[in-house]
Amino acid sequence: MRFSAGWLREWVPAAPSASALCELLTAAGLEVVAVEPVDAAFADVVVADVVAVRDHPNADQLRVCDVDAGGDRLAVVCGAPNARAGMKTALAPVGAKLPGGPVRRVTLRGVASHGMLPSLAELGLGPDQRGILDIDSAVFGAGESAGPAAGTDLRRALCLEDDLAVVLDLTPNRGDCLSIRGLARELALLADTPVRPPAMAPVPPASDAALPIAVENPAACPRYLGRVIEGVDLTRPTPLWLRERLRRCGLRAIDPAVDVTNYVLLELGQPLHAFDRARLRAGIVVRSARASESLTLLDGTVLRFGEAVAAGGAPLVIADGAGPVALAGVMGAGASGIGADTRDVLLECAYFSPLAVGGSARRFGLHTDASHRFERGVDFNLQTAALERATALLVGIAGGRAGPVLAAGDSARLPSRPPVTLRKARLDRLVGEEIPPPVVERVLDRLGMAPAVAGRGAARTWTATPPSHRFDIAAEEDLVEEVLRVHGYNAIDSRVPAAALALADTPSDILPESVLADLLAALGYAEVVTFSFVSPSLMAALAPASRPLRVVNPVSSDHAIMRTNLLPGLITALKHNLARQARRPRLFEMGQCFTRRARCAGSGPRGASQRTLVGGVLFGPREEHSWAHCRERVDFFDVKGDVERLLALGGGEAAFEASDDPVLHPRQSATVRLDGELVGRLGRLHPQVEARLQLPAGVFVFELAAQPLGALRRRRHQAISRQPVVRRDLALVVASNVAAAALEAVARRTLGERLVDFEIFDLYDGAGVAAGEKSVALGLTLQHPSRTLAATDIDALLRAALEAFQSEVGARLR
Repeated sequence: MRFSAGWLREWVPAAPSASALCELLTAAGLEVVAVEPVDAAFADVVVADVVAVRDHPNADQLRVCDVDAGGDRLAVVCGAPNARAGMKTALAPVGAKLPGGPVRRVTLRGVASHGMLPSLAELGLGPDQRGILDIDSAVFGAGESAGPAAGTDLRRALCLEDDLAVVLDLTPNRGDCLSIRGLARELALLADTPVRPPAMAPVPPASDAALPIAVENPAACPRYLGRVIEGVDLTRPTPLWLRERLRRCGLRAIDPAVDVTNYVLLELGQPLHAFDRARLRAGIVVRSARASESLTLLDGTVLRFGEAVAAGGAPLVIADGAGPVALAGVMGAGASGIGADTRDVLLECAYFSPLAVGGSARRFGLHTDASHRFERGVDFNLQTAALERATALLVGIAGGRAGPVLAAGDSARLPSRPPVTLRKARLDRLVGEEIPPPVVERVLDRLGMAPAVAGRGAARTWTATPPSHRFDIAAEEDLVEEVLRVHGYNAIDSRVPAAALALADTPSDILPESVLADLLAALGYAEVVTFSFVSPSLMAALAPASRPLRVVNPVSSDHAIMRTNLLPGLITALKHNLARQARRPRLFEMGQCFTRRARCAGSGPRGASQRTLVGGVLFGPREEHSWAHCRERVDFFDVKGDVERLLALGGGEAAFEASDDPVLHPRQSATVRLDGELVGRLGRLHPQVEARLQLPAGVFVFELAAQPLGALRRRRHQAISRQPVVRRDLALVVASNVAAAALEAVARRTLGERLVDFEIFDLYDGAGVAAGEKSVALGLTLQHPSRTLAATDIDALLRAALEAFQSEVGARLR
């Protein structure tokens, strides 16, 4: 909600300064998120009277205007078509500053121009470039029949000096504050000052113009008002004061009819709509849409109602004899919209059910200023006053004769406001201290609830009836919140509760998840938290064999299913970082993933069990950019090394096996086992997956079950041998498909405790080695715990190892 502080101050003359006003609203729960100036950067611009206008002697498209700025007359060359004698306008004399730069003395076709008569666009006050600024005789209700005097600073004349645009971030329950009237009511309550609303006298009918109106769905539209205004002239310009108020509240002026409805929307919070009476066939009917019908909105969007009707949620429409002319409470149709040739206008003002409007807006993906208010609840006693206000403004601007107010609906279907009882004992217990009863009664009375008091002392109660504009007050806790909010949160003492905190049991055989996160952070990864709801297309690319659970009522199509692994969120976060020029992103996440399993103890949503996974993604150079580091990119062994660090935390035995995961690269991926149990996977994304997700080549990922990683194994302690070690290197020729892990397993099983270190330090498959084979160089470090190994001992151990290599993996010495 964006509003003009100056406009609000007209309703509450005793309002505090802008800064104090913002603090007051924010403290009461109406958060101020921005305060912006309402004017542009111009200076030394004044009001001037156009005394005479004469043709330029040397140019057909230019004229010379003699203007009086409160002193000597100045001649200004101007090409605006609306320049006329007797009007008031803005003068930027030589030396004045405009957003486009300073004004200089120029000579146009032989005539000197002593300044400039700027338009709104040239002043930075709007897009209007149709002519010079036309200052109305009554600027912002100044009450001066002749308007501001010549020579008056333009900022003061347009009330720009003390005005600011304030932007609020309102919670959905405070729809009553989506207007100047609602904010004035709230500000007056908080500042304990009266509201001075402008006079809004009803407009008596001046003609018998009418139109049949009926409501077929009173549950969705309990009240519908209409009024025909004949003989309007929409070619007349909207007054500057009204256009300025719209601009300062973030709306653009269009024509008198639309500007008036927008003005009343901002002023009173009641949406209205204007139809061209000549484009309506027969009367108006408020009803549910039919399956065969469609509607083309003002913005060109075409709505087809067949699917909605078939699903049992027929939208509410405004229809004439030929079909729908508006989606109720959201937007009108282009075919019935007003234009410059409109002569008769039908003003619509209604109360629509929040559920009816909200359902239509969400189904068709529409959001307008009108639907924003109807969805949150509009004051159901406001329609008559709003229609009268709009009628008076439109007739005053565009002329015309107003007909009688036409009404339809069922008042019995309007929302009921049942009384709510507030107990003093309950209030004191929730607040934490006693709020004096006179303060409570005063707050409730100023909220317009007329509380009835009963009982005494702690048994005192107040029974209050919420006003028609407060849809969010329905329970005792709501009244407690209102009393506390108005009384002031800062007026309540802050006391630290005294409570004994018991230390939680810490299992000695389980590592906390924070240890895993700390290690990954130390390795250079940044933690991310992503949604558990993901896009079906992304899930299909990263888990093609999974059968994910669908969300019954997703917030969007990109959050329609539950994730079965962490990769969708990590890849989305990676793309987000790459789009913002991150050079070497490394991200990790620990979170719940969901699979279809039988319901069991500890399971999550219906039909699913959940488990905690830890996953990561890395891309880019191995090291930060530096003269001392190489610029090689990360590879399979980088991600494998990071995973090995994680697996080493619990002290288990890790093993890696070649993977056939379709999501990962067939030659750069592996499954991970811990103590023989499958715990995860790692590797580079498959090139086809990278291309499908529009990722650069070389994205590496890992994903591990968190529970096995955190399981601590029993530690074994032994003395360090003081005997010398012996190293022997072997070059073995083996088949190309023999894994390094298989060689290590054979060596450790054969040599037992004598083997204290195993190392593969060379791999060769070039000349001298047959096709389908490779040469692997092993380093074996041998040691006896209590004596020096003799040469015969070493030779025996090596022979045993060579025999085991030959028999188990087909190896031979090179």
